[in-house]
Amino acid sequence: MKVGICQYGILHDHASGKTKVIKESSDVSFLGIYEPDVLERQKRENDVLYKDIHWFASPMEMLKNEKVQAIAIQGRVRENLDFAEQAVSHNKHIWLDKPAGDNLKHFQKILDIADSKNLLVQLGYMFRYNAGFQFLLHWANSGKLGQIFSVRARISSGQVNERNWARWNSNGERQGGIMFILACHLIDIIVSIMGRPDRVTPFLRHDGSNFDWFQDNNTVVFEYQNGQAVLESSALEVSSSSSRRIEVYGTEGSIIMEPFEPPQLRLCLDRDRNGYNRGWQTVNVESRPRYVDSLRAFVADIRKQKKPDRSLNHEYTVQETVLRASGLET
Repeated sequence: MKVGICQYGILHDHASGKTKVIKESSDVSFLGIYEPDVLERQKRENDVLYKDIHWFASPMEMLKNEKVQAIAIQGRVRENLDFAEQAVSHNKHIWLDKPAGDNLKHFQKILDIADSKNLLVQLGYMFRYNAGFQFLLHWANSGKLGQIFSVRARISSGQVNERNWARWNSNGERQGGIMFILACHLIDIIVSIMGRPDRVTPFLRHDGSNFDWFQDNNTVVFEYQNGQAVLESSALEVSSSSSRRIEVYGTEGSIIMEPFEPPQLRLCLDRDRNGYNRGWQTVNVESRPRYVDSLRAFVADIRKQKKPDRSLNHEYTVQETVLRASGLET
């Protein structure tokens, strides 16, 4: 039987992509969208993407619909925790887009409600089901690279424009800048490899020519008992998607991936093993569309066909680390 899913909000950077994959999934009954901003809805509702999708007249029409099992939370970052709390309070699983707001206590409340009701909370970090990152995480977490002592990563964008500021208006976006809204994707990966950092030291700068309040050239150092990670993110790069990169170094091997989409990996080993050779070599992995496997995993979890790939505690730790990296008190 198909899983009934609807969408709360259309103004997140990932919203249209999520709408597309929900609409196209054969495992989902897409029951509709509620967007509280009437003007924004009117701008979009005649787009091809939204053709034949029902628009709820009120949040209660959506939240009280017993056919709705789950809700994709896709509003502005400053709105999404309120949307998410409403959803879990009405017994809906949530596919909550990143980052999880900028109020850690509010996010903890949502997780507590979800835990008490056995509801799912999956964050919308788009690299979790990228085949390159899955290979990297498996090798790092299985011990095949030995003890991980260093991670270096970079994810940037080109210069932002006026269009972004209608959505980028939360405290997190205004204080943490591009580290908060974009580099959170790689904070999720760093936490997946190394856990909660003992100390987080952000260096948040504005070096661009526009929006002097926006932190657009940032570096964060994450310190651990037996290692460290360094993450860089700017909103100033030319052709930035091609230079997105992560390096993972262990005592028995290393992995470098650049770019992320399509994933291109190099693996280095201390000796021949696990079907690979000593030294550096290319690892071929498939290129997957964004969001498809994330939705597939979410649906499988709702159907209880498997256990969630990330715990609620992991989601909390990632969000806490995102806020620490963004210079926000937690």
